[in-house]
Amino acid sequence: MTEPTHPRPLDPSELGFETIVYEKEPPRATIRLNRPDVLNAFDFRMLREIARACEDASWDDDVRAVVVTGTGRAFCVGADLRSWEETLLGEPAEYWKWFGAFKDMHDRLRELGKPTIARINGIAVGGGNELQMACDLAVMVDTAFIRHVGLEHGSVPAGGATQWLQLMVGDRRAREIVFLCEEIPAARAEEWGLVNVAVPESELDAVVDRWVESIARKLPQTTRYAKQQLNVWRDFAWHQTVGHARDWLAMSMLGGEAQSAVRGFLQRSRKK
Repeated sequence: MTEPTHPRPLDPSELGFETIVYEKEPPRATIRLNRPDVLNAFDFRMLREIARACEDASWDDDVRAVVVTGTGRAFCVGADLRSWEETLLGEPAEYWKWFGAFKDMHDRLRELGKPTIARINGIAVGGGNELQMACDLAVMVDTAFIRHVGLEHGSVPAGGATQWLQLMVGDRRAREIVFLCEEIPAARAEEWGLVNVAVPESELDAVVDRWVESIARKLPQTTRYAKQQLNVWRDFAWHQTVGHARDWLAMSMLGGEAQSAVRGFLQRSRKK
C-alpha cells in the first residue's frame, strides 16, 4: 500500500493486516491480536500492524474509543521468543530494530488522542501486561492472571513495566512483580490497581460497552487534551528510560546469559 497524501482513515479491509483483526464500528475501533497458536505473542509484523491500526483510528473522527483485546485463551504473552531465536539472538542491531517497532507501537497507542480500553480476555504476560498498561482503562476476565518473566528469560521488562508499575501499584509491589515473576491473579490485579475491574467472562463485553458509551458522550477535543495531561507521568518515565533500555537490551543479545535463557526456555517448551 502506498503512503497516503493526507491523514485519511481507511476501511480496515484496505489495510491488509495479517496478525491482527482491525474493526471499526463507530464510536469504537477494535484491535484484536490474532496469533492464538502462540498466545498472541508479538512478532515484528504484529507490532507494525498494531501501530498502523492506532494511526488509522487516530485519523478517524467517527472513532471515539479504541478497544484492544486478544483471540483465544490469551490476551498477549509478550515477545515471540521463537522469532528471537531465529533472528535476534547474537544480533544486537536486529534487536535494536525490533525494539524500535515495539516502542513505536506503544507511542502510537498512547498518543492516538482517544481513550483506549484493554479488554483482557486471558493471560497477560511480559509485554502483554505492558500493552494493557499502555491503555487508559482495563477490564480483565477473572480467571486470568498477569505475570512478568523477563528476569527468567534474559530480558529486563523495560518496555513499560519498569516505567509504569510503580505509578500503578506502588514501589514495593512493582518490585515484587518484577523480581519474583509470580502470577498476579485477576482479583489481586484489581485490588492493586493494575486493572480497573476483574469480572466473569460473561460480563466482559458489558463493561467494555458501558465504557465506550460513556466515552462517546464526552467532548472529543476536550477528552483528547485530558488524555494528554493524564499521560504526563507515564510519558516522563517512558522518555527518560526507553531509549537507554533499547540500546542496553540490544547489546544484551550478545551475552551468554540472555542467549542461554531464551534457548533454554524454547527447549523446555518444545518438550511439552
